[in-house]
Amino acid sequence: MTDFLEISKNRYTTKHYDPNKKISDELFDSLLEILRLAPSAVNVQPWHFYVGKTKRAKDLILPAIPDFNIPRIEDSSHFVVLCAKTRLDDEFLSGITVKEENDGRYPVEKIKVTVDENRKHFSNMHKEHGDLDAWTAKQTYIAMTALLYGAASYGVDSTPIEGLDFDKLSEILKLKEKDLSPVAIVTLGYRAENDSNSLRPKSRLELKEICSILD
Repeated sequence: MTDFLEISKNRYTTKHYDPNKKISDELFDSLLEILRLAPSAVNVQPWHFYVGKTKRAKDLILPAIPDFNIPRIEDSSHFVVLCAKTRLDDEFLSGITVKEENDGRYPVEKIKVTVDENRKHFSNMHKEHGDLDAWTAKQTYIAMTALLYGAASYGVDSTPIEGLDFDKLSEILKLKEKDLSPVAIVTLGYRAENDSNSLRPKSRLELKEICSILD
């Protein structure tokens, strides 16, 4: 059994990739399945992912990447652009309910109707409160976290990247027309031998500084 605590102790953000080491198609398919299975509030799944591994795909997004992050794109094996939906209409939300029904999640009709109504209620609530974009981005971060640790469980290194020109990336991928907003990019691959981050011990605040026990 994979020890998640050990993965958490050993996983770190990769700064330098070995460009000669590539993730196999079979393994990368498993990482995409981890993304697909990520949890989200009321199972709303408000995301879309753009995936690339070729030089052409990398060159496409490079205009949105500042100089200091370009090597992390160019030398990685694969990258994933994680986008959050900026519009959740009833057609999309009803489609989730239909998929759940087809997957056998509803033993009785009443449960299906209740879940569908609740999902639409929460989605509309965030729309009315004006924080829908923030809510869907938060859900997308959950998917990103699943990808980072899922990759580590297979021995694949990763880098979450927010250091980018979001407007430029949105323009390149024509995201606004698709009711999407870029949240982050994750690069994936295998660390270079001289990756500086792997040579330093992991450092986090002590548990007593970030955790309070409520009696």
